[in-house]
Amino acid sequence: MKSAISLTLLMIFSCSASAAGGSWSADSTGATLSHKGVSVTSRALRPMEGIPAGATIQDVVWRYQLLNPAPAGLVVQLCSPLRCFWLDSANGQSSALQGESAASPLSMTLQIPGKGVIYPPVRVVSQQVIVNYR
Repeated sequence: MKSAISLTLLMIFSCSASAAGGSWSADSTGATLSHKGVSVTSRALRPMEGIPAGATIQDVVWRYQLLNPAPAGLVVQLCSPLRCFWLDSANGQSSALQGESAASPLSMTLQIPGKGVIYPPVRVVSQQVIVNYR
């Protein structure tokens, strides 16, 4: 009886541990956008080593900060190698990348539709992501 209870508890804790998952975060300075009608992509935000094989993204938390207030028309996307989604604010959380590999690098892409020079340029002074995975 005692061994059956121990085995049951071990199975419960094993299942909980495998479903618990984890998270990784990365940050850097971002891109600079100086012309309308052109997309610029930041350097990739990558996980450190040690993401379990087969781990998938559950949700992503992001934050970016611009040197100056965002100009009218600025659109920002957060991208994995397979897909992108629009960011509706400078910080937030989304499950839009759910199911993708947790080891995937992420990057931010900025654009302002139209033509011409942007003055002052849009400078991303910091960008950060936190990837929660299971």
